[in-house]
Amino acid sequence: VSLVLYADLVLAANVLVVLWGAYVRATGSGAGCGDHWPLCNGEVLPRSREIETLIEFTHRATSGIALLLVVGLVVWTWRARPAGDRLRFWAGASGLLMIGEALLGAGLVLFRLVANDASTARAFAMMAHLVNTFGLLAALALTARWAREPAAPRASARRAVPVLLAVAMAGLVLIAVTGGVAALGNTLFPVRSIAEGLEQDFSPTSHVLLRLRVLHPVFGVALGVFTAVVAAVTAFRSGAQRVLVVAGVVLSLVVVQIFCGFANLLLLAPVWLQLVHLLLADSLWIAVVLLASVAR
Repeated sequence: VSLVLYADLVLAANVLVVLWGAYVRATGSGAGCGDHWPLCNGEVLPRSREIETLIEFTHRATSGIALLLVVGLVVWTWRARPAGDRLRFWAGASGLLMIGEALLGAGLVLFRLVANDASTARAFAMMAHLVNTFGLLAALALTARWAREPAAPRASARRAVPVLLAVAMAGLVLIAVTGGVAALGNTLFPVRSIAEGLEQDFSPTSHVLLRLRVLHPVFGVALGVFTAVVAAVTAFRSGAQRVLVVAGVVLSLVVVQIFCGFANLLLLAPVWLQLVHLLLADSLWIAVVLLASVAR
């Protein structure tokens, strides 16, 4: 197995772990292992047959495997590339962000910010977890990119990301944060119709998670279109073949993601469609990160 293939596999594995984590939240299985961490209900291998325990334990097990894969990526990179190489930098960043991911996940469990908890603390902890996840996926994506290139000092690639692309990236993080809030609200306060959901969104007596939920579709469409325009402008200005290809991927993902978002609203956010929506969001984020990298 080459380093390039291994880096790709580590990135894909972490995307799958992120999706399973969303499944844990959507099914209310976050307390499946109680408030124990890293053990599950005080056991290494839980004997409970409850589905919530199985879902949560599977997430912990796959997260542990993902952590080991990232450690392997760091070690392999350190052995294969010289000191100061840009690949070492991004692999190291991936390792640090992976540790942060594990600590944030542990904090959610140990402080019982799971299952039916609707506190503001859970919302902020979830936002921090999501931002860290996006950072991890970005670092892994750039590790996979630079694994394809010859060894070179990071200083040789130290150019500023174009301002519009930097704004688009910040916008995607904002969309993701509001999407996390909306998803948490949908999980904790399910509705039976769109009319009931809109009534919750605009009621002054509704929970804050519900009143913030309306921000996601507004930001999603506005910043999504902005990202598509930035990708098109970047491709037009550059003219380089690989920039055109990556920009085309970004444009396609934006269109599909907007349609998927509206389908989520109309179908009242079924779990399977939430996972598709998240997969598209992660894919779009990775594509924009790579576009920013090649556009430099």
